[in-house]
Amino acid sequence: MTDHQLRLGVNIDHVATVRNARGGAYPDPVRAAKLAEEAGADGITAHLREDRRHITDSDIDALMEALTVPLNFEMAATDEMQKIALRHKPHAVCIVPEKREERTTEGGLEVAREENRLAHFIGPLRDAGCRVSIFIAADRKQIDAAHRIGAEVIELHTGAYCDYHAEGRFEDRDRELEALRDMSAYAHSLGLEVHAGHGLTYDSVQPVAAFPEVRELNIGHFLIGEAIFRGLTPAVQEMRRLMDAARG
Repeated sequence: MTDHQLRLGVNIDHVATVRNARGGAYPDPVRAAKLAEEAGADGITAHLREDRRHITDSDIDALMEALTVPLNFEMAATDEMQKIALRHKPHAVCIVPEKREERTTEGGLEVAREENRLAHFIGPLRDAGCRVSIFIAADRKQIDAAHRIGAEVIELHTGAYCDYHAEGRFEDRDRELEALRDMSAYAHSLGLEVHAGHGLTYDSVQPVAAFPEVRELNIGHFLIGEAIFRGLTPAVQEMRRLMDAARG
């Protein structure tokens, strides 16, 4: 891969959601991760939630053992999750907000409000060799705070842009896209590596993929849903094709 090529991280959480619906061992998220890797994913993302609603501790063990591409370990900023990350030392750790009652991650982390606590939280992770990413809204205040606490990467929350697109609210969509574009450039100017993700589909991915400062997109729920109809390998390959075409 060339240095400027856009990376695709495939989130396999919702393979585990389907498995857990029956309480058995099938479908296996590790098998999905290996298929995604073979189909062109540059990394695998897994979110170990406090309530273990999809990915489990044993999934993280198995992913660390099976993958040859990097694992991006999404987690809340809790002592329990920090201990798990320090035990496994994944390539990347992405700190996300987490509310027990939410169906999915609803917004970016409030870094500016918790700057001191988060700075102390990510220090040991960086010392252990993990690349630390902070999941935030396209907001200059949050980007500045992420930079101050020593994060190496920010991941911009694309959920509002995707929701507006799906609802046909095109003025709102375009305004949100402009904010994502401007904040990608701003974060890059501070020396932060810029990623983006949440809610991206074949219809909405290309405008974000075209931002030259964005180095990685993390996409999960849509690809696992699409895999029901076309299979996981073709689903990932089509996303890879659209991203590459947008990058031109």
